[in-house]
Amino acid sequence: MPELRAISGVGVKGPACFLLQMQGRNLLLDLGRGPDGSTLPDLSGLPPLDAILFSHGHVDHTGGLDLWQGLGAPPLFATRPTIALTEWPALRQATPLEGLDQICGLPLMTGPAGHAPGAVWMRIGGPKGLLYSGDVSAESLMFRHAPPPPAAAMVLDASYGQASEPLADQIAAVLALADGPVLFPCPAGGRGLELALVFLRHGFAVSICAAHRRVAGALRLHLDWLTNDGQNALDMIDKAGALDVDSTLSGVMVAAGPNAERGISGALAARIARDGGARIVLTGHVAMGSPAEALIAAGRAQVRRWNVHPTFDGAADLVAACAPRTMLAAFCDPDTLADLRAHSGWPIAAGERLIW
Repeated sequence: MPELRAISGVGVKGPACFLLQMQGRNLLLDLGRGPDGSTLPDLSGLPPLDAILFSHGHVDHTGGLDLWQGLGAPPLFATRPTIALTEWPALRQATPLEGLDQICGLPLMTGPAGHAPGAVWMRIGGPKGLLYSGDVSAESLMFRHAPPPPAAAMVLDASYGQASEPLADQIAAVLALADGPVLFPCPAGGRGLELALVFLRHGFAVSICAAHRRVAGALRLHLDWLTNDGQNALDMIDKAGALDVDSTLSGVMVAAGPNAERGISGALAARIARDGGARIVLTGHVAMGSPAEALIAAGRAQVRRWNVHPTFDGAADLVAACAPRTMLAAFCDPDTLADLRAHSGWPIAAGERLIW
């Protein structure tokens, strides 16, 4: 019988890492680090791996790649945008997932998962197999999403638990915060470009850092991963101003580093915290021990969510489309997981293992 074990990612907002054992094959699904601190999954006792598959390029899904050699350097698989944008030399040599209909002899189907450049869901083993999405969002303005197919088992991105606020309402709230200079620390390969696009379309002066501009340039070579709106957005994003550590605090500033932990994001956030002159608005997960957490505690930053994971209704749509017999709800804290088990009506398994 197929078996899936959550090495990390269930009952904690921790690094994504799952072991799928099916028909004598051992596949690792994601190998992340963080997002709280530099937490790595415990890989002790793993069997020899036939491959590692990556759902997308964010650090909590790829940041454990420095453990790759110790795992015997199994073959790596990822989508072309993930490969193009990675800073990991090993991942640059990965086999593209696009066009593959099998992995290590197992049937494979993939599709766009929204959320980030090249984010992908994977169904491994056909209708009686596993649907793994990593992170997913059907609300993304730029990154394509397609409904997943049915599967007997599923790992669901349950990051937001029972939260229901749609992105459209969040956009209106975020726009209202730009009544003066505002800094948005964001991941370059994700919502940062969407934020820039929305503010540009509403007539705001927007500046973006070089990391965001690099991602936008790379996406021109992967237009099939973008929504129609996303494809049309690239020319507008090109018109955004340049943002660096010495920039004047003005307009809407979008800088890589979602927790103000590095680079231009960190430098500008530190300057604003010290001297004022702009708001700091965080739109995603606030990592424990990060500068973002300290900024919030000091009253120097505020949080306003911008959905990049499914709302409860969106997650319910995914479960309905997949119709699994059993599933894991991933990437949320223990209380959120307990609430979903008690109230969602979904076939969430007890513990961190599926056998079907």
